[in-house]
Amino acid sequence: MICQEFTPDPQLRCFVQCYQLRYFVAPNGTTLPYKPYAPRPEQTLAFFPRGSEQVEYLANGQIVPRPRSVIIGQHTERTNRHLMGPEFCVLIVNFHPGVLYRMLGVPLTELTNTFIDAEAVLPKIMVRVNERLGDAASPQEMIDIVENLLLGLARNLKKDQHAVDLMTRHLLLKPENTSVIEMAESSCFSARQFERLFKQRMGISPKLFARIARMTKAFALKYNRPDLDWLSIALLCNYHDYQHLARDFKDLAGVTPAEYYTEEKGAPERSFGLQDSSISSNIVAFLPPAII
Repeated sequence: MICQEFTPDPQLRCFVQCYQLRYFVAPNGTTLPYKPYAPRPEQTLAFFPRGSEQVEYLANGQIVPRPRSVIIGQHTERTNRHLMGPEFCVLIVNFHPGVLYRMLGVPLTELTNTFIDAEAVLPKIMVRVNERLGDAASPQEMIDIVENLLLGLARNLKKDQHAVDLMTRHLLLKPENTSVIEMAESSCFSARQFERLFKQRMGISPKLFARIARMTKAFALKYNRPDLDWLSIALLCNYHDYQHLARDFKDLAGVTPAEYYTEEKGAPERSFGLQDSSISSNIVAFLPPAII
């Protein structure tokens, strides 16, 4: 069983933050549990070489099957991810802010809370990549296949990097300390211009993106430091109080922080004694020195 983060090739590190690989085999006669998935500040490309995934949108109860490779936009609502098949594998490419927009050349607002079949966007290339991934014998072979694809895409970007992309990276690190006005001034735009450009490149407004990033940071603290109480976490993330944190969880995750934490304990990787590498990685950057 694997639940691991991998570092991209040096040539791709300005485009790709990391890869996340999940590989699980359900015990005989059992079904893999669902993965609760509150919104995270991310745009990704995902491949499913083994098994498949169905996405349940809690707001309307809709369950949507995903094809074997998908381009996933920024989500603002809670979903549950149901892993289908006794054997399940997904390789996720986590892009740096703005990169998916630069690759596609279309406003990311068109992908908010949804995804598209990657084979519909790049039919010849993606069909071949998916076939090769299905035959791959090791995680490294899978990553090599995907990196060859990404290197080609990186050479043919439709849009250039923008100051907004760099500001968004800072927002991810300090979502509790950044205002839209300050970010706009730092990038030499008015607040209105900055918001328009941000939505075009990230899919949502900077304020909503910051709320999602701060909630993700708060949950990562709890995930990696279960001994911390929710009030302490709220204050560390610059919420006014616990109620302020709880409102964001209710709005974005659909439940209270404690309820979501309990749901996460039943996630597929936990069944195999593993941690979610996408939550546990780089957590030291989030922690004040006094509690590391």
